[in-house]
Amino acid sequence: MSDYVFDDSNITWRTLDWLPHIAFFVYKVDEDNRIVDVVFKFASNQKVMLHRHKCPYVTLVMQGELRFYREDGTHTETRPTGSFVSGPANGEPHMEGGGNKDAIVFFSNRNVEDALYEFLNDAGTPVQVLGIADFKAQLAEQVSSGTYTKVEGRHA
Repeated sequence: MSDYVFDDSNITWRTLDWLPHIAFFVYKVDEDNRIVDVVFKFASNQKVMLHRHKCPYVTLVMQGELRFYREDGTHTETRPTGSFVSGPANGEPHMEGGGNKDAIVFFSNRNVEDALYEFLNDAGTPVQVLGIADFKAQLAEQVSSGTYTKVEGRHA
């Protein structure tokens, strides 16, 4: 297991009251090309609420390891630092979380129609959806609060 630690000192992590064990930072919402780029921080030794990805995505684990669990809590997979994975829309519901330290993972959500993530209760019924408008609003807040300027790059 790698001891690599990603320097996230310029990132002002955001959270949602109803979604424990995860923080995020929105880098880009491109409505024309239907792409939403986000970095997530998954808390160590925790599981994020049961959910399903509603659009295709690619991920890159930048720190720690990302652990996956079935609906019943059974561990199914561990992705170490450096893992790059493409995933389909509407896959199996699952939970995920960090390993022995927080996992930081870049997600590029592609071909977004509206919903990116659908969160489910213990019975598998949808209870919350995060869509492109939600991420656009978070990005706008990051820009207006000045937290985005810490990580904003310049075109070459």
